Amino acid sequence: MTESDRGRSAPTIGVLSLQGDVREHLRALEGAGAHAVPVGSSEGLRSVQALVIPGGESTTMSMLAVRDGLMEPLRVARSEGMPMYGSCAGMIMLADEALDGRADQQTIGGISMVVRRNAFGRQVDSFEADIDVSGLDAAFPAVFIRAPWVESVGEGVEVLARVTQPERGGSAGPPGPSGGADTIVAVRQGPLVATSFHPELTGDPRFHEMFVRIVRQYA
Repeated sequence: MTESDRGRSAPTIGVLSLQGDVREHLRALEGAGAHAVPVGSSEGLRSVQALVIPGGESTTMSMLAVRDGLMEPLRVARSEGMPMYGSCAGMIMLADEALDGRADQQTIGGISMVVRRNAFGRQVDSFEADIDVSGLDAAFPAVFIRAPWVESVGEGVEVLARVTQPERGGSAGPPGPSGGADTIVAVRQGPLVATSFHPELTGDPRFHEMFVRIVRQYA
């Protein structure tokens, strides 16, 4: 965090607290210069300037949002320009189209992309990789856990990072959108950001700091 960032007021950023690694994102946001609060209701959503949708289980998160009457307020907040960042399951929630999910699974949408759930494999296939992320000054230590990947992006979507798929059990994993190499794992469309990986688990604050800057820009 730069000195100028420290000198500016802390934006209030919520973390959707229906399911997933909420506490880790709260800590990371506080460390990045934001005032971070859990959000589990439409009233809570109205009290924040931006929202993080954490990693977890996207089908469960979707069902809970529908059950609790939050899906439509989330879509309205997104359509009205609220900055949002989704990691792993949160990436799926921000996608306009998700593959390999439940037939009735709903998303918040907003990013013109097609994502595939659990594309990198099962829990045992989790891995870490140092990747180059647009806007960061050095490689980022990305953590992938049952991660989705981006099959394709539409007009207006900026690709922030790609990764070469690791080998599993001595052989390459299933081919991704680029034949196993240069698979898209981070994107941005306006105030919306999404990653396949979990920056909140790394101890590296730079990705959350970047999101805080985006929030300040759009606030």
